[in-house]
Amino acid sequence: MSGRDPFCRPRSVRRGAALTLVFASVLVAGAATGSLPGTDRGDGADGAAQAAPVGHHAEVARAAEEAAAHGGSPLEAAERAVSRSGDRWGAVYSRGEYEKFEATLDGAYTGVGLWARERDGRIEVSRVGSGTPAAEAGIRAGDRLRSVDGKKVDGRPVTEVVSLLRGDRAGKSAGSTVRLGLERGSRSWSETVRRARLSREPVTVRSLASGVTVVQVSAFTKGSGRRVGAAVREAPKGSGIVLDLRGNPGGLVAEAVTAASAFLDGGLVATYDVSGEQRALHAEPGGDTKRPLVALVDAGTMSAAELLTGALQDRGRAVVVGSRTFGKGSVQMPTELPDGSVAELTVGHYRTPSGRGVDGRGITPDLEAGGQALERAETVVSGLGR
Repeated sequence: MSGRDPFCRPRSVRRGAALTLVFASVLVAGAATGSLPGTDRGDGADGAAQAAPVGHHAEVARAAEEAAAHGGSPLEAAERAVSRSGDRWGAVYSRGEYEKFEATLDGAYTGVGLWARERDGRIEVSRVGSGTPAAEAGIRAGDRLRSVDGKKVDGRPVTEVVSLLRGDRAGKSAGSTVRLGLERGSRSWSETVRRARLSREPVTVRSLASGVTVVQVSAFTKGSGRRVGAAVREAPKGSGIVLDLRGNPGGLVAEAVTAASAFLDGGLVATYDVSGEQRALHAEPGGDTKRPLVALVDAGTMSAAELLTGALQDRGRAVVVGSRTFGKGSVQMPTELPDGSVAELTVGHYRTPSGRGVDGRGITPDLEAGGQALERAETVVSGLGR
């Protein structure tokens, strides 16, 4: 499991990982209004969170209402109800947490600028953003994270570790400090890092010496689908493309569909169900269907990024290279509770164009590749061009 501090939901009760729940919220907003929303999800949770409670949502809402009527905490009562529901992806967020999370859809966040992943019950730094507080402190990819502000992190979900890094529960903001316990080889040390307000371009483009264009999408935040389309149009004529989705935690499904439209001439991207009602997502016509394409994925490729990968693979548009993706393909519906907090519970699942379920399974690449994955992807896309 993999995550990154700006995009993970904060509370520790059955937390989803890195923007994956945003994907669900967008789908449900479409289900509630009868049409899938466009590339802009909106200014907050108001539209989706006002949906009438269904299924377990009704039970959670009732528990929150009863707690409020008796002077208890609606949020804590809702958390207990979600825990009892057995919903792996169910979660409850305070009003402040939800509002803070909404802000990340624009690519802005408060954090230290590192990505984390779980390996054999331990937390490892998988990537460090250039120019971030983590980079300035000398933290490197591969370092082991032992503790955050004195709290040991071994065995904790990555999402909970990310919450500690951000200081969400403690209400920390940019300028506050966090003390990290780190390990590199035989060396162990502590580092105090100051949180900062950071932003990151979700789509970056670079050219390899072979002429292959690499389009890396770190998350499907607002505008990322349009940026992918622009990158494809601006790539040199005849250049093959590696669509790098490694470590992409998902995001706005409408943006993933827009990204799919850059490579497809219309047609099915995915189907999904909400409380048993079947719906479909389609690409816009006019995409580039001729240019050689490889989708590069790993275990950190999640949710909306898996939806895009599955569509390109099933439609025969891309060769998928890397390792099996995470396997998060469920749909959550948000419901606002009496105190303004928001509960999200699973109401359905999405499938690839061929009908494959992703949740708990992930996407299996056409070509397995480990440490030299980008080099393998470059070789494959160059071969497709010939």
